[in-house]
Amino acid sequence: MCDSQEDEIFSRNELFWGKTVQNMLAAKHVAIYGLGGVGGFCAETLARAGIGRLTIVDFDNVSISNINRQIVALHSTVGKNKAELFKQRLTDINPQIKLNVIDDFYTEKSLLPTGIDYVADAIDTMRSKISLLETCIKNNIPVISSMGAGNRIDPTQLYICDIKDIKSKNAPFVSNIIYQLKKRGIETGITVVASHEKPHCTEKISQNEKIMTKDGEKIEFTKITPASTPFVASCAGIYMAYFIVKELIAKE
Repeated sequence: MCDSQEDEIFSRNELFWGKTVQNMLAAKHVAIYGLGGVGGFCAETLARAGIGRLTIVDFDNVSISNINRQIVALHSTVGKNKAELFKQRLTDINPQIKLNVIDDFYTEKSLLPTGIDYVADAIDTMRSKISLLETCIKNNIPVISSMGAGNRIDPTQLYICDIKDIKSKNAPFVSNIIYQLKKRGIETGITVVASHEKPHCTEKISQNEKIMTKDGEKIEFTKITPASTPFVASCAGIYMAYFIVKELIAKE
């Protein structure tokens, strides 16, 4: 793609924040963990903002139940790998983007790529989520985490704050994460997208999940399936992308 075309892709961005900022964003590296309803929209928006390097991490394939809320989930993509679908999609948005695609399940043994400027945590498995957040804090990597998309319908009740300032901790998933992080000495320093809305689900569905990572590690856990509407996850992902870009601009 010639320079004039690349300039035109982000010309509307530049009308807002200028070419110098756009060039700065092109040099930044953001990692998105989880490419579902939240992480998928976060990755999409970061690419459209002009972030030049993305690490995208997800082990899963598209299922038909993803279609109501995930941006790459279509009848034509059911059964296909999410990480690979996003590789194709993000490259189609910006052919110059540099992608590090990790088709794997994140565990405490996983290594973070070097040179990351920001991490977006959209993991929905508690153990992996806690491990990623702890790793970011220990390595002084800025991170924003999704903690309010499931079992909700109203995106206007989303808000961004430090983890210590979450207003409502009545969701078991959120309260358990806060508790486990506190046991590890972490009570602040993590930005979150949370929700004022009281979670709601008409039926509790859980199942035993068994996963084999690429290096042969066997992971087994109980997966609780939340209610998920088309509205909240997408907005939470966009909120995350907005905050990351805002922070990267502020640092410059």
